[in-house]
Formats: sequence, C-alpha cells, structure tokens
Amino acid sequence: MRFTVLGPVRAWRQGTELDLGPPKRRALLALLLTQPGRPVAMHEIVDVLWGQDPPSSAVNVVHRHVGALRRLLEPDLPVGAASRTVVRGSGGYRLDIDANAVDLLRFRAKREEGRRAADEGQPARATELLVEALNLWRGPTAAGIAPQVRAHPVFEAIDREHLSVVKEAAETALAAGSGLPDRVLITLRQAAAHHPLDEVLQARLIVVLAATGHQAEALSVYQSVRSRLADELGLDPGPELREAQRQVLSGAADQGGPRAAAEDADLPGAGAPPATGTAEGPAVPEPGAEPYTPRERPAQLPADLSAFTGRRAELAGVQALLPEGDEASAVVISAIGGMAGVGKTALAVHWAHEVADRFPDGQLYVNLRGFDPTGPVMTPAEAIRGFLDAFGVPASRIPAGLDAQAALYRSLLAGRRVLVLLDNARDTEQVRPLLPGAPGCLAIVTSRNQLHGLIAAEGARPLVLDLLTVPEAREFLTRRLGSARVATEARAVDQIIELCGRLPLALAVVSARAAVHPSFSLSSIAAELRESHGSLDAFAGGEPVTDARSVFSWSYRTLSCGAARLFRLLALHPGPDCSTTATASLAGLRVPEVRPLLMELVRAHLLTEHAPGRFVSHELLRAYAAELTRSQDPEEVREDARRRLFDHYLHSAHTADTRLAPYRERPALTAPCPGANPRRFASREDAADWLTSERPVLLAAVAQDARSGTGTHCWRLAATLELFLDRHGRRQDQLAVQGMALTAAQAQGDVPGQAHAHRALGFVSGRLHRHNDAREHLLRALELFAEIGDLVGQGRVHRYLAFQCNTVGRHADALDHYQRASRFYRAAGHRSGQAGIFNEVGWTHILLGEYEEALVQCRQALALGQEIGDSNGAAAAWDSLGYAHHHLGRHQEALSCYGHALDLYREVSDRYLEADTLVHIGDTHEALGADHRAAFAWQHALDILDGFGHPDAEPVREKLGRLDGATRRAALNRRF
Repeated sequence: MRFTVLGPVRAWRQGTELDLGPPKRRALLALLLTQPGRPVAMHEIVDVLWGQDPPSSAVNVVHRHVGALRRLLEPDLPVGAASRTVVRGSGGYRLDIDANAVDLLRFRAKREEGRRAADEGQPARATELLVEALNLWRGPTAAGIAPQVRAHPVFEAIDREHLSVVKEAAETALAAGSGLPDRVLITLRQAAAHHPLDEVLQARLIVVLAATGHQAEALSVYQSVRSRLADELGLDPGPELREAQRQVLSGAADQGGPRAAAEDADLPGAGAPPATGTAEGPAVPEPGAEPYTPRERPAQLPADLSAFTGRRAELAGVQALLPEGDEASAVVISAIGGMAGVGKTALAVHWAHEVADRFPDGQLYVNLRGFDPTGPVMTPAEAIRGFLDAFGVPASRIPAGLDAQAALYRSLLAGRRVLVLLDNARDTEQVRPLLPGAPGCLAIVTSRNQLHGLIAAEGARPLVLDLLTVPEAREFLTRRLGSARVATEARAVDQIIELCGRLPLALAVVSARAAVHPSFSLSSIAAELRESHGSLDAFAGGEPVTDARSVFSWSYRTLSCGAARLFRLLALHPGPDCSTTATASLAGLRVPEVRPLLMELVRAHLLTEHAPGRFVSHELLRAYAAELTRSQDPEEVREDARRRLFDHYLHSAHTADTRLAPYRERPALTAPCPGANPRRFASREDAADWLTSERPVLLAAVAQDARSGTGTHCWRLAATLELFLDRHGRRQDQLAVQGMALTAAQAQGDVPGQAHAHRALGFVSGRLHRHNDAREHLLRALELFAEIGDLVGQGRVHRYLAFQCNTVGRHADALDHYQRASRFYRAAGHRSGQAGIFNEVGWTHILLGEYEEALVQCRQALALGQEIGDSNGAAAAWDSLGYAHHHLGRHQEALSCYGHALDLYREVSDRYLEADTLVHIGDTHEALGADHRAAFAWQHALDILDGFGHPDAEPVREKLGRLDGATRRAALNRRF
C-alpha cells in the first residue's frame, strides 16, 4: 500500500491507484492519514466532516465509509474478520500502515534527519535532506477535498509544517554556501508566491536570491512586499525584511562560492551552440554586453479625442513647464491627478499630441491599470519590457530583475528626446522605475492618487484636475450635440450639467444617449436623469460632489434586457479588450446575436470599439458593471459565464496551436461547456494571426484564473501557449505565465498541472541561461510525470534535459537523455516524438563534429516524419540534413535540403523556423562566395524575426553588417 496526503489524497495497492469514492470518504481517509497509527475519536471525525451542524445520521455515515474503505484497502479480507488497516479502538478509528507507506511520515522523518544534521554542524547534508522532504509536497494538505473540510485546523497545521521546513531549508542552504542556495530557490519562490505577506519567508527569499546572484530580483521582491504590506495592511516592513534589504544593498549576503556573472560558468562548454533547427526551436545566443542602439522610433500615443474641449488654463500651465526652444534641460515630470472620470487621460493625451513634435525620438504610452476593478495592476517590470519591445530591444538583451531592466531602459533614453505617458498609476513606487533619467525627456503621469513621493523626491510638477466649470461643461455638450440644440434648450442643458456634477465621463454618457436619439428633447433627458439621481457614493476617493454611478444607472436602465445583461457580464472579462467572438461566448450567444447588443452599448457610450471587432470600456464603467453583476447575477450565473469565456480562450488557443503543429504533444482537454463556441481556423495563417492578436488577453486570462479563478484553466492555457511564446521569443512572458500556472496548480494540488508547469519553466529558464533553475525544474517535472504515469511527458522532459546539456556542451549526457526519451516514446507509441529524437540526436552529432552519423540519424527522422505525415518534423529533419552537408563542404546538397525545409515551413506557417532556415541558407551562400545571395536570405530572415521582436534577430543583423554597403542595399530591395 502507498498513500499521499501532502497534496491530493491518493492511495495505491500493488502499484494500481484506487478510486477512493465520494468526497466524504476521501476526506475521512485524509483525516486518518494526518494521524497514522493514532486513534481519531468519533467526535473529531464528525467535527471535521460536518463542522458545527452534523446530521443525526453522522455516526452511521462514518461507519459506512469505514466499511467501504476496509473493503477497498483489503479486498481479500474474509467476511467478519477484523481489519488490519482501518482499526477500531479508543472510541474511534486509526490507520495502521507502514511508516514508509505515507508521504507525511516520510516527510517528517526527512525533516528530523535534516534538523539533526544541522545541529551537528552539517548544513550541506541538512539542506539535501530538507529538500528531499519538501519534494514530497504536491500542494496543500488534502487538496481536492471540500474547502470547508480542508480549512479544519488539523490540515492547516500540516501546511504550517511545510512552511516551517521551507524556511529551515533556506537557512541551512545559506549556511552551507557553495551553490547550495540554488537547491532551495525554486521551492522558496513558490512558497513566497503562496504566502506574500509572510515577512520572514519573504526575507529568506530576498537573501537567497542575493546569494545566488539575483541581486536585482532580490531588491525587486523587497519593493513588491513593501508595497503589498502598505496597500493591504497599512504596515511598514518589519525587522527581518529591513535586514534582508540591508544585506543585499551592502553586499553582505553570502554569495554561495565563487559565482561568476553568468550562472554555471564553470560548466564545460558554457555558451550556446548554433541554432538547432529542432522541433523546439534553436538555442539562444549569449546576450552581448555592448550597448544597444534602438532600431525603432516608437509612436504609442492613443488617438487624440476629436471632441476635446476646455481645460485651457490647465493646458497653459503644463505647456509652461517645457523649456523654450529645443534646448535640453532636466527631465520634466508632470503629475496630473484628480478623481476618476474627470478627464486626466484625455488631457494628458491631448497635451502629448500637441508637443509630440518636440520629442522626435519617440513617444511611449502605457496604461498601468492602477485602479482596474477586475484585472491585475501592471508591474513596473511589465511596463518596462513593453517599452523595451517598442524600441526593438531583443528579448535576449533584456536582463532579469527590475533594477537591471530599468537601467537598460534609462540608458536607451540617454541623449534622446522621448515623451513618456504613464497613465492610471497607482502609486509612486509603480512609477519611479519608469521615469527617464535623461535631460530633454518629458514624463506625464496620471493618477487618482496624489503622488506625494513623486513630487517630493523626483521634482514632479503637480496638476490636480477639478470638475469642469459650467461654461466648459456647456462647451463640452455643444461639441457633441451641436450649438443649435444646446441653445434651444439652455435650461435643460444647465440641469444636465448640474445632475452630471460637471464630470466629463458622466457628461459623455448622457450626451451619447442624446446624440443617438436626436428626436428626444433635452428636457426629457434631464427629467429621466433627475429621476435616477439618488444618494449613491461617487466612485473616486469618496468625493461627494459627483454621483457618477447615478448617471451610469440612468444610462444602464435605458438598455434592452440583452444589452444590460451583456454589460454586466463584460465585467468578468480579464481585459485589456474583448473580441466579438469572445463576448458571444461570455454571454452564451451566437455571434450574430451579440453584435447588435455590442453596438447598443457603443451607442450608449458604455463601450468603445477601439479597433474593428474589439471593445474596451472606462475603468469606472467596468467597476459599475462589476457592482451590478455581483448584485444582480447569481453566483452560478457568473461562474457559468466565466467558464464559457475561459473555455472559449483555452479551446481556441488549443485549436490554433494544433493547427500550427498537429503532432506536437499537448495536454488533452475535455469538451468545452455549452455556449463556449471556440474559434475554428481556416488556415494556419489565421491561427497564427489569432494567437498574435489575442496574446495580451490570453496572458491576462492566465493571470486572472491564477489569482481569483478556479485555477483549472490556468496551467492548461499556459501549457498550450508554450510553443507560441517560445517561437516569438517572449521569454519574460513565458517565465511569468508558467510561474503563475505552477502557483495555481500547487494551490489546487493538481499534480499534472505542476508537472507541465515545471517542464515549461525548465525550458524557458534554459533559454534565459539560468541553467541551475532549468535543471531543478526539469528534474522535478520528471518526477511528477513519473508519479502520474505520463510516458510522453517523461519523454519530453528528457528531450528538454538533452537540449540543456547541449546548450552547455555536455553532448554525451544529451545523448543519454535522448536514449531515455526514446524508450518512453516507444512505450507510448508516440511516433512523432521518436522522429523528433532521431533529428535531435543527429543535431547532437553535428555539435560533436560527427557529420556522417548526423546524416544517418536525420534521414531516419525524415523518413519517419514523412511516413506519419508530420510536416513540421520533416522540415526540421531537412534543415538538419542541410546543416550537416554544409559542414561536410557539400554546399549544393545543403541548399537542396534547405529548400525542402523552407517549402515545408512556409506550408505549415512556422515563420520562426522559416527564418532559421533562411539564416542557414545565407551561411551556405556565404561559404560559396555568393555574398549577394547570402544577403538576400539573411535580410528576409531579419524581416521575419524583427516582425515579432525575436532575440535571434541580432546575430542575423551582425551577419549582414559584415557585408559591404552595396550588397546590403541590394538585399533591401529584393527578397529571397
């Protein structure tokens, strides 16, 4: 027998997992497993299973469940014989099992052994034992049983044991040094994600990060915890956190041995090999240290509002902040504040457009979502990565950690004149890393909060927007309704202005209704508005002067029932915008049914169609809709809508990814719920375009489900997006999304989810040259896939481990991992995986200089790929064959092979690997002395890679840079 309770409650007999039956029976077994060998009294069993209000039949129900457990665990037990496993005594029951049969007892044994080693002055041995103990955890104790049952103190106490051991392992690892802190970093990061307000735990994470060479990330964690403590508890950091920060800043944190700037610098062959051409894409070149010169001139400002009116005094004030002429001066920072809906963004965007010509090196814009009622606040790191993307910085040159990213961002702005508009900031800490450090730049910040820290420390010039004056409000309505209509009903206009509280957003909503219904008199509209006006609070900062919600309610009540329901449900969408098809799934309607409802909301100014078929709304309106859906829609209605929406995105992404790579292994899905209506794709191009356009929404969906959803969609969607994000070089996005997936899967005790997330985190960590992290994640994934008997999952992890070994020059180890992967694929009958391994083994022989053997392996890959119809795999094999021929000096044969690969990659719309093959074609033409042909191929590859900001563009740019100017210019006018 074998049992687990550290995570899902599971049991095996002779290697076969048992069906534990209904929830109460599973919960009973969980309770007995928390105290193996000890009797659990009947009153305690009843208390755990039913709480304070058990039914009169509770004891009889327990007896029935005990009988069922005995028959399940001891099927050969004679009728009437006493059970040897579930034993009655002392007024209850106890579970008599071997200490090694239950994970909790093994955990405690390892923990005690580790503590003894620590007491005996063996911190390295103690760390290894404590890590072994922690590796037994698969999620919260008894994950999967009813939440009200799992909340009982008996289960929570075991969760606290886990947290205590995490902290102990961090301490012993720091004491041991010499690379041991790496062993606890992954577990420590995950525990910190689950306990964000545990200051001692967060302090341990900060010190371990510094000890493993992640000083910038350590300081970023400190800032994040400090902000969270202030926002959620109103507290300053305690002594443990302050001491951890002091150690990082002073360099006192133990560095864990002679660690160089790059991780694993002592490994043989460190550094990336040439691009691999394997099914998982090429390795990443080591980032260069030279300064980066931006290739792009960003122009990110939103469109100016055509009907912008008023604010003349405010505009004159901010204009006066800028120096005369084009002379450089200190950075100018303007902080525009005021209540929600008062027009901060409109003013900031209008002013930015007026002065944009004074900032010829670009204009950056980001909505920091500081007060978004349904989505997460954007982190400074997310915003900076967006800015670096806008300047065309390859992902390979973006460092880890907020401080390092901010330094790169500021270095890009040095000597340039750039306008930066930071919209909807929550606080100073969110803004500070995004401020330019270069004279001659302008930063415009909008926020509901008064950013006193920005004013005091950064010299920001504050401007607090008040409500419109009456003349400005009248001008506002005149621009939207026409001067004749406003003049004809001047009294009604005054009433509308008063009832809207002179708030621009409220006036916009009212004027939209009046414009849509030109036959309605303004007097009747004013009367309707007056009837709806009540005593509801204003949205922004408790300001009593404006009752925006009343104006919204007035407009909301004019909607048809269908549009009103849709408006409410849209508050459940994760953002940043919503397509027509996704909206239809959210509402459980067909697309033709939802389109008129969307248009009704647009006409009522409750929604904006900012691009064809894509809709957004103001944060105040989202907040209002969220209030409405919570008060008017039952919880089951909201849950059904969320499930339809998340099923829509998950199944659409799964279908798109399958369209692009049909034979790639991916998590199997159950059927979508009724009404989800996933997308179908007519072509691979259609699928690729959908993934590209929906990427921000898909990432937001993962975040929302991880943060406040069920977590069931989170890891599956993250796993589905893995190849797409990797192909597009979105490594930071990948790291974030897979980290959220792992956290959610752990919280649910979802072992398959943890396995997939660890696998993906291992691969992206290797892409980012975090080789220790990569190995730890992949080994954990291998263990988890083995635990659930997933042969294909184990095979893929061994392929990833082989890839990592090749990356650091350990080619013999790579071949060993490929042998293991092949055995798993053969056992699972996964022929596409076997073909991929033939190709990757061939590539490993190329890295070893064994080109003839590489040809043998790659031909087997090609034959098998063609036999099963795997065009992606066949293309990769053709590319590898070409690469081997190239190194044997058979350049014409190489070009022929590359031609086949190129045709297939274009057929399957794999733009990234098309570019990879074009690079190889260019290399072969260069070897033949045909520089002009090489330039054509390289330039085409560069166009593709630059199209989605891939880090692999830089080496191609360097190749072109080696050629003479005339050849490069000719390549610009002709494509391969």
